[in-house]
Amino acid sequence: MKNSLNAEDWAQAALDAIAEGGIEAVAVEPLARKLGVTKGSFYWHFQNRDALLQAALKAWEAQETTEVVRQVAHIDDPRQRLQQVFRVANSGLRNGRLTGVFAAASSDPRVGPVVERVAKKRLEFLYECYAALGFAPEEARRWAMFAYATFMGTLQLRSDDPNALPRGRALNEYVRLCMESLIPADVETVRRSA
Repeated sequence: MKNSLNAEDWAQAALDAIAEGGIEAVAVEPLARKLGVTKGSFYWHFQNRDALLQAALKAWEAQETTEVVRQVAHIDDPRQRLQQVFRVANSGLRNGRLTGVFAAASSDPRVGPVVERVAKKRLEFLYECYAALGFAPEEARRWAMFAYATFMGTLQLRSDDPNALPRGRALNEYVRLCMESLIPADVETVRRSA
């Protein structure tokens, strides 16, 4: 039995369960078994299942948005910053599953506000990158929306038909195509072709 279990361990186990089976998969007894502890450990850290779900949502937001932005914020060139954030965003299968599950559950009053806040943070980050490329504010907002919609659409496709997306080298080519489409080499050329 694990002795030094903390609330973060429970939140991570909840995220794993959500990625595998949706929000309904967050159940105290199966998580306790998976963690090798009693239910008493859960109640030491959380008042109820909803408190654990809130901790899991907070951890997801921190890991998959706040931390990702922090990882790329030091990159001065906005084009390279976008390339890196797209690589990171497409690198984790669990992140994609979690984002898809949470987006699908956004009508749940426990989940919706977090999903909305995450979307706003991600769109704002993308907007700042596109504005730094030289796009006017409204153009930058449209490009940010286009990029985020492409990301969310890819996640939905992965959820709807996991075999639809390529794997291995073909996946790398798909990501390259997305980056070429979403990160224009020259803002003026884009403006002239519009």
